[in-house]
Amino acid sequence: MSRRYASIAFTDSVRDVQDEHGSGEFYAQHVARGQEIATGDALDDRAAAFLSARDSFYLATVGEGGWPYVQHRGGDGGFVRVLDPHTIGWADLGGNLQYVTTGNLTTDDRIALIAVDYPHRARLKLFGRATVVQAADDPELARRLVVPGYDGTVERLVTVTVEAYDWNCPQHITPRYTVSELAPQIAPLQQRLAQLEADNARLRSELASSSGTVEA
Repeated sequence: MSRRYASIAFTDSVRDVQDEHGSGEFYAQHVARGQEIATGDALDDRAAAFLSARDSFYLATVGEGGWPYVQHRGGDGGFVRVLDPHTIGWADLGGNLQYVTTGNLTTDDRIALIAVDYPHRARLKLFGRATVVQAADDPELARRLVVPGYDGTVERLVTVTVEAYDWNCPQHITPRYTVSELAPQIAPLQQRLAQLEADNARLRSELASSSGTVEA
């Protein structure tokens, strides 16, 4: 955990609760060992690879009324692009036309993002500041963010300047698998089932032929 992450997440009220529950000293020591930087955390190779491989994440913003709003973002694996060690981005597709996240970002550019690798029980939390532009206004950025061949209308381009990130422990992450992740495991079973069905049909046919010969 970087000191930058702690400076954002561990407010006075959070530290009070940590002290109340006996974890204050542990985190104080943990943070003291973290890297001291003046600007945002730089994504290391592990974090960059993790984000680049995701097919979904959850994004939180805060509206003018102070209410948090969490939204799911998904796409083909790799739709999140790491533009440089301090910047990630993605192409924002047309959805239900509510534009809650987009509207929230016009008054407060701060976001929190959580991405999960369910099969490997890994989870990354990230704080950042988002910038939203219309896709038609920045063709070069669109070229870098749009996934070729993806089915959907790109409306906006979102980039996030990383402020801080940290890894969660794997506790309580239930392993889940996508169809594409299960396919290599299921394919041999499907092939075996097809072979058994073919063998069964052949044996039935042979039995029927044999039975017909005896009766004749």
